[in-house]
Amino acid sequence: MSVSVRVPTILRTYTGGESEVSASGATLAEVLDDLDASYPGIKARILDDNGALRRFVNVYVGDEDVRFLDDLATATPAGAKVSVIPAVAGG
Repeated sequence: MSVSVRVPTILRTYTGGESEVSASGATLAEVLDDLDASYPGIKARILDDNGALRRFVNVYVGDEDVRFLDDLATATPAGAKVSVIPAVAGG
């Protein structure tokens, strides 16, 4: 199932500058695997060494934060929009 993945500026070096790319998978984990197959190294910037989402990276499927859904097991139906958004700190 093909989904659209919005890539933040900081990760666009992996996608050749593309802000949006396509990936396939029925779950977020599968989408990230497919994304990494096409753009080696990108998955390591989204997941930590334990395979969990990095603390300062937010991922949305549609308008929903996957941490409040099924995390990496969140379904990614065909045509879904996946957004990778680095957290911004400051004050």
